[in-house]
Amino acid sequence: MIQLLAKRFIPQYQEYQNKEVRERYGSFCSILGILFNILLFAGKYVAGTLSGSIAIVADAMNSLSDAGSSIITLVGFRYAGRKPDPDHPFGHGRIEYVSGLIVSFLVLLMGFELLKESIGKIRHPEAIESSPLILGILVVSILVKCYMAYYNRAIGNKINSAAMRATSTDSLSDAVSTSVVFLCTILAKTMHINIDGWCGLFVAGLVLYAGFGAVKETMDPLLGQPPTGEFVDAIYEIVLRREGILGMHDLVVHDYGPGRVMISLHAEVPGNGDMFAVHDTIDILENELKEKLGCEATIHMDPIAVGDEKTDRLRLMVVKLLKEIDEELSLHDFRVVPGVTHTNLVFDILVPAGYEKDRDELIAELQKKVHEEDKTLFLAVKVDEAYHTR
Repeated sequence: MIQLLAKRFIPQYQEYQNKEVRERYGSFCSILGILFNILLFAGKYVAGTLSGSIAIVADAMNSLSDAGSSIITLVGFRYAGRKPDPDHPFGHGRIEYVSGLIVSFLVLLMGFELLKESIGKIRHPEAIESSPLILGILVVSILVKCYMAYYNRAIGNKINSAAMRATSTDSLSDAVSTSVVFLCTILAKTMHINIDGWCGLFVAGLVLYAGFGAVKETMDPLLGQPPTGEFVDAIYEIVLRREGILGMHDLVVHDYGPGRVMISLHAEVPGNGDMFAVHDTIDILENELKEKLGCEATIHMDPIAVGDEKTDRLRLMVVKLLKEIDEELSLHDFRVVPGVTHTNLVFDILVPAGYEKDRDELIAELQKKVHEEDKTLFLAVKVDEAYHTR
């Protein structure tokens, strides 16, 4: 249904990374969420009132909070689509993460309220009633929530929206919790077993679990998380296949919200190449990264010596010694600076994110290994930490 409506109401509906199309999808799904959740709240509240079940009433209030969450998500998408201004030169994309975080906190708040109400029902149980109408409302609610979880996850993945994925997780937990309430009502009707309070407690636990998961998913991009391996691999593939690029390092990805990604990297180029030709290659690469990956790229040129036998030999020797210390280590910007009494080897060591070994100890260990090969060689080394994984 979503795709049929999108085809009719959203121009260029398959261009999911287009900013305007993203905003339209987010707004469209949020409006549907508001309508669905208000209808579910009304139905379940009537069912809960007629049956006297705290579990059904709690489930109804959860749907009402979901309607409020959809309103927040709608506002987030509308605000995130605003163009950059002097106060926000990188746009407003991160407001989408903020709206997702607010949704997550609302889910947690509702979970704690359900927990409190359910404990009260366990301590003071009351008889509950059921009828075909009540059971029918619960079944319809389960089906609608499963559908909402499906379309929010599907569209959320296509437009890369953390807020919509958080909404999908919430909808799925709602479907499970309503299923538990349904079983609780069946047991009360057929076997006269009243576990209404305990079912409410289980529902509260599911809601809290979903809420904490959604908080993490929306908090990580706000705090700053590494780019995905697929995105990093795509950058390496584009850069390294370009003729005239010998290597790359120091890749940093800055995420200012979906569709607002900036990257910087160092590209190794021949030191004896034509400066104008190399600069043209860098310009072409920056444009290609923007066209294919939708990111603004800034590339720094690192000239390296090529075809120098001594430099190549010393570099291979240091790489071998570095791998003996740890296979995960690598180096870049290798230069040889000869002197009268000794020769300096100047380069950067790249360590993976979270590397625990002390940097000074690492350099000292490598210096010792180099001196075992040649006592006239000294290291002038800086240690860099990777901002991503491959």
